[in-house]
Amino acid sequence: MASLRTQLFPSKIPLPVQGALWMVTGAALFSLLNLLIRHGATELHPFQVAFFRNFFSLMFMLPWLAKAGLGGLHTSKAWLYTTRSLTGLAAMLTWFYALTVMPLGEAVALSFTTPLFATIGAALFLGEVVRLRRWSATVVGFIGVLVIIRPDAEAITLPAAIVLVSACFSAASALQVKALSRTESPAVMVTYMVLFLTPMSLVPALFVWSWPSWGMLVWLVLMGGIATLGHLALTRAFTLADASAMMPFDYTKLPFAALLGYLAFGETMDVWAWIGAGIIAASTIYIAQREAMLARRARSAAAASAAVGSPAE
Repeated sequence: MASLRTQLFPSKIPLPVQGALWMVTGAALFSLLNLLIRHGATELHPFQVAFFRNFFSLMFMLPWLAKAGLGGLHTSKAWLYTTRSLTGLAAMLTWFYALTVMPLGEAVALSFTTPLFATIGAALFLGEVVRLRRWSATVVGFIGVLVIIRPDAEAITLPAAIVLVSACFSAASALQVKALSRTESPAVMVTYMVLFLTPMSLVPALFVWSWPSWGMLVWLVLMGGIATLGHLALTRAFTLADASAMMPFDYTKLPFAALLGYLAFGETMDVWAWIGAGIIAASTIYIAQREAMLARRARSAAAASAAVGSPAE
């Protein structure tokens, strides 16, 4: 990974800028992944596409798994890994299906609601204190959703509802990852995700199974590789800079998705979808920045308390 970093972005570039470039690279890769999901669904059921995405991602990760060995996977949180994988699978299946029945750009715009649902879930299930500013930003974000789907103009469409359901499951999965991160390493969490999701996603795929053509199989392998590279790019970004600083660059998924949707399928987003996406992005960026500020204050207070309580040297 270090050699890849050197080849793409020279070391003389400041680390935060490198992180931003990696984040944009990841956004571009995941946008391309969404396009390949749509292409795969022209021949296979979305549930099968989800399975092959997990299966080939696992194949690409086998060298890392072989190097780490099974000893590095010891955990006492097997049940939490299981529920996290189930919610992740539900998010994936609903997302893959939604991509086949609505424009790419609009689906991506609505998927930005995941941090908003995570804020609500953190207050309801993790007991986190969510103060007025975060609630206000969450409400503003949902106003952005209403701008996109415009329920006053027509009933909420089923595809839009499916994307929102996917965002809810994604938020639930993210909250469980947050709980796991208190005791588990990122490498162990990622490994268990792939190991669990591959057989889990096979079960629904078997009910709609049909063998892909050789040509489609090549696209599915490419899809697994791009998914793996996308996760590696995001991981690299978050190791180089704070997550709150990187979040704004994640919203480059929207112009990438809009461009790919137009080039591949002739899809266009209306002005209201862009406005709504902007509102959602602004609210979630505010939440991230606010959390980062509070975290810095907490660290400063802890450091000051430790300094006061330590003996003079």
